[in-house]
Amino acid sequence: MSLAKLKPLFWLVVPEGLVLAAAAILLHVSALRPSLPAFARFYPYVVFAGGALLGWRFQRSRLLFSLLVLALATAAIHRGQLTAQLTAFLMPVNLAGLALLAERGTFTPFGLLRLGAIGLQVVLVEMCVRTAPAATSALLNWALLPARFVPAAALGQPALLAFVVTFALVGAFLALAPNTITRGFLWAIAASWLAVAPLRPSAAAAVYLGTAGLILVVAVLETSYLLAYQDGLTGLPARRALTEALERLAGQYTVAMVDVDHFKQFNDRYGHDVGDQVLRMVAANLAEVEGGGRAYRYGGEEFSIVFPGKSLDDCLPHLERIREAVADARFTIRRRLRPRNKPDQPKPRKGRRSDATITVSIGVAARSQRNANPDQVIRAADRALYVAKQDGRNRVRS
Repeated sequence: MSLAKLKPLFWLVVPEGLVLAAAAILLHVSALRPSLPAFARFYPYVVFAGGALLGWRFQRSRLLFSLLVLALATAAIHRGQLTAQLTAFLMPVNLAGLALLAERGTFTPFGLLRLGAIGLQVVLVEMCVRTAPAATSALLNWALLPARFVPAAALGQPALLAFVVTFALVGAFLALAPNTITRGFLWAIAASWLAVAPLRPSAAAAVYLGTAGLILVVAVLETSYLLAYQDGLTGLPARRALTEALERLAGQYTVAMVDVDHFKQFNDRYGHDVGDQVLRMVAANLAEVEGGGRAYRYGGEEFSIVFPGKSLDDCLPHLERIREAVADARFTIRRRLRPRNKPDQPKPRKGRRSDATITVSIGVAARSQRNANPDQVIRAADRALYVAKQDGRNRVRS
């Protein structure tokens, strides 16, 4: 299997899937079992408290409410089988609801409504357990499907169905709009299932619920990192990542500055949406650069490519191929009334063509005695970029 095919799987599993796998492995290490009960008494609550501080600092209300749900579940599973059954039904529903709703603040009307909904569930669970235990138990063990269609499990079918439906719903939402927070909720639901599936209080259940909280914390940290270091439009590393990458370099390296030709006129003529499509197309080509180079979004219509350990002559052939790839790429401008799906027999075009040629100009400079630090190398590459534009654009100059 090629690396390109493995990339989506890697994104889906790392890092949250690895966190859950690590917890599962540790729970099965026989040498750690004697200390597991003591560890389980403090681990989940340390995670919940630390995550709550992080959610408060980063203004992540969904993280705060999710950790509250998990903390209540951790306490509830030790209060009897009926309470555990109710918790197993309500927990995935709450996590899925928080996954699919947007951030609306903690002490806003929407935030207080969510907090009130969680509090109301606590009251209802207590009322059901105390005033109608038999009816509640019958409802939670209601056979929705014949036994031959459902594997034997400690959980009743309503709770099983809640986990299956919410996992599928969050998974579908993740497929439609991939993002790290939704991915974190998907893995948190999986960890919650491992916690309550046996339906008996245990150290392992507490560890899995604490791990569900840790997964959500990790997802928030990764999201914050991506906001700071990745360009949201093109998916390339952003300028801050470029600055730090250059500061880490020592010895020989080469920097190329890439600019989209006539981008302002193109943007003014066709609009910002089409301009964004151009930037994404160019970025996709730059990301394929060979020779050990790595592309970055510098700002506006400018990009940078850094070649660690490479001389100017080493990089020029790779940059020429990138320039040609962008110029040869077919860029189709989607008009408002143009169908998304290509018809079997396209109608003859009227008026202006919908295809456009996009080109880039590239300036290159290498670290030298004259250009000893990263700022000087970038300035030298900018001067070479200016020469490329003066010479007619769609070319590489050093």
